[in-house]
Amino acid sequence: MINLSSTGTRMPMQAPEERTGNFNEVAEGYTEEMAVREALRCLQCREHPCMTEGCPVSNHIPDFIKQITEGDFEEAYQILLSTTVLPAVCGRVCPKYLQCEGNCVRGEKGRPVAIGSLERFVADLHRKRVKAGEIEEKSGAEAADRDASAAGAGKVAVIGSGPAGLACAKDLAAAGHEVTIFDRQQVPGGVLAYGIPSFRLPDEVLAFEIDGLSAAGVHFEFGKELGKDISIDALLGEMGFSAVFLGNGTGRPMGLGIPGTELSGVISAADFLDRLNAAGEDTEKLGKVLPDAKTVAIIGGGNVAMDACRSAVRCPGVDKVQVIYRRSVKEMPADPAELAEAMEENVEFIYLTAPLEVLGEDGRVTGLKCQKMELSEPDASGRRRPVPIEGSEYTLPADAVIEAIGCQSENGDMDGLDGIELSEGKNLFLVDQETLSTSRPGVYAGGDTVTGPKTVIAAMGAGRKAAREIDRFLRNA
Repeated sequence: MINLSSTGTRMPMQAPEERTGNFNEVAEGYTEEMAVREALRCLQCREHPCMTEGCPVSNHIPDFIKQITEGDFEEAYQILLSTTVLPAVCGRVCPKYLQCEGNCVRGEKGRPVAIGSLERFVADLHRKRVKAGEIEEKSGAEAADRDASAAGAGKVAVIGSGPAGLACAKDLAAAGHEVTIFDRQQVPGGVLAYGIPSFRLPDEVLAFEIDGLSAAGVHFEFGKELGKDISIDALLGEMGFSAVFLGNGTGRPMGLGIPGTELSGVISAADFLDRLNAAGEDTEKLGKVLPDAKTVAIIGGGNVAMDACRSAVRCPGVDKVQVIYRRSVKEMPADPAELAEAMEENVEFIYLTAPLEVLGEDGRVTGLKCQKMELSEPDASGRRRPVPIEGSEYTLPADAVIEAIGCQSENGDMDGLDGIELSEGKNLFLVDQETLSTSRPGVYAGGDTVTGPKTVIAAMGAGRKAAREIDRFLRNA
């Protein structure tokens, strides 16, 4: 029987006054009864736009939800695992409001089906049952030919262990190829590991899903950076790889480009979140992430700015956190749910304001010189541009400034690319859009390193597409 409720089943969450004092996961997850109730809201519609239009990896959304309604939670998980390598991660961090849930038919007259929460539920339940010894984790070897001598099987190098690289590696291993992931960090996961705070994505969740790749035969080599420790020539030459996938992302933070950013107390959001994740639950280390900062200013309006401001609230000694954004809340690109949770956590938002200069004394940040803005009339694309209001400058007190305005590619400064073409200006890899092949035969690229910063699931979609093309390339070689 379909659940006709238009409001849906809300996931339990830590209360704001409690969660700001810890880094535990804010959303506490569905119970089995809640999951079934929410799954029954799915209409099982014939066109299923949630899947065909909203999911870059084409998860079989109606199918896995139907299994939930029947109480077969493990089968629901296995259905998801056939198309995604990170269901517990995507269920937490994907911008569902723009993708699967944004295309849900139920959203036309109420709340869409909570697809992400259901995905998270079945993945979390699977993990708990494996850890409790109730079920045995499958390596995936049963469904794949892992004989390296099989016709067409090859040896593939994947650069980067972020979402694109993990998805590509999983599909290639399932197709019978020998896959090695190289990453310059010591912990796998890319931006998932060092760029998302634990109150949104706990370490154990990511680690379990990556461990599944190791069990499926994917090898990992850490501390190996393209351009320093390895090169394309070496990979395709003496190291014996037949193909390479480049999924190294966009790891260089963009700066504000205003005076004063050299002062102590100015930090990029990427570096801030990296240090925070490295500190873990160590109170002493957490206190050193934003030392002596009581008032923190975050510059930006995207999801990284939300992660930064909500993390800053939780840092020892911080009393006030303000987000500075040069447009209005209507233009803010952040996930509305993340914005709402940040507001609940007493983050202050200052709209239509742009920073002009970071002020300091004795080498440390003391404030931020700002200017008020107004929005122009819409241009040909419909976008309203922020325009400075003359004479509106003012000073905002701050002890620390976090730059959260995006990241860019480091490819242009990298050695060892050995003839692979880059886009002019942005230094992104140029690829054939149909095959994701680069200018060098046998080398493919996908994810942020091709498109610039996008979503986790978009990068995974690119990784899966590249895996299909690499498999075709190897079997036809």
